[in-house]
Amino acid sequence: MTIGILGGGQLGRMIALAGYPLGLSFKILDPSSDAVAGQIAPLLVEDINDTPALLWFSKNLDVVTYEWENVPVQSARYLEQRAPVFPPPKALEIAQDRLKEKSFFRENGVPTPDFAAIETKEEFELAIREIGLPSVLKTRRFGYDGKGQYVLKTKRDAEKAWEKLGGVPLILEAFVPFERELSILAVRSKSGEKRFYPLVENHHAEGILRLSLAPAPDWSQQLQTDAEKYASKILDKLGYVGVLALELFQVGERLIANEIAPRVHNSGHWTIEGSVSSQFENHVRAVADLPLGETKMKAPFAAMVNLIGELPPLCEVLKIEGTHAHYYGKEVKPNRKVGHITIVADDEATLKVRVGAVKKLLKE
Repeated sequence: MTIGILGGGQLGRMIALAGYPLGLSFKILDPSSDAVAGQIAPLLVEDINDTPALLWFSKNLDVVTYEWENVPVQSARYLEQRAPVFPPPKALEIAQDRLKEKSFFRENGVPTPDFAAIETKEEFELAIREIGLPSVLKTRRFGYDGKGQYVLKTKRDAEKAWEKLGGVPLILEAFVPFERELSILAVRSKSGEKRFYPLVENHHAEGILRLSLAPAPDWSQQLQTDAEKYASKILDKLGYVGVLALELFQVGERLIANEIAPRVHNSGHWTIEGSVSSQFENHVRAVADLPLGETKMKAPFAAMVNLIGELPPLCEVLKIEGTHAHYYGKEVKPNRKVGHITIVADDEATLKVRVGAVKKLLKE
């Protein structure tokens, strides 16, 4: 079986690395000749919007997947006429538009902040009166890693945000006074079988994920059950196949959905060494119509430290017991995700010490 991957970044690279031991082959389509997945699989360097390139790419593919949620929906639908595309293009369409995403949550009984669609200054002012301050103004499309959004605390903030973002479709969301940010990784097969990884706690800086802890400290069965229930509704409604990440805010004992990522996700990288089957292997299993793998943890505790704009000396990383380095083969640039380190431990205190030792190697 040959799987086509739209997008050749580190996620595509790790999908292919997980699939090779299963005897699968891969082909990558990416507009950049430097796409790191091209270091390990045949790479077609073309615009993902280019119809002739898509036609050429689709030849001899058994299934197509993607590693990037901003893959053009029309390209995914074009390919779907020639090979199965998983996750389904409908998931892309919803995840790419924050208004559609929030509306989808609401329609399917998944708690989410109050929100309002905005296209004009008048609608913006009305939305502020209805939702109030603080609130968060976001572009409806093409926002990631904290881009395209502003927290509004005062009327002056609102004026500045409108100057920056006005002119494109927007959404205003009620500010959630969350205690922490969580995420759950779920996988669904073509037959509808679902499996879930433990809830993880995520720590961000400047809008970029820096650290994930698994399971989330103070994990409870009720929180896990609620997260699985919400993710399950989303997966089933979409007829989803593959791995999906649901990002959540915790407020007291309640979970509020922030957004979905219809792909393997940064907050699930710890699963490579921390789970019986990684998120990447389970994604491959699902899209290739193979039985899903076990999602339980191999060690009681695990973590993932993102490497943003720097690669610490490999020898120093590997001296720390329980660590596993993943360097993506990217040129190091400021604010660029160039690798991650996974850490496992038998107890929470040891995990904390090991995470601290890794962080000491970083300049941040």
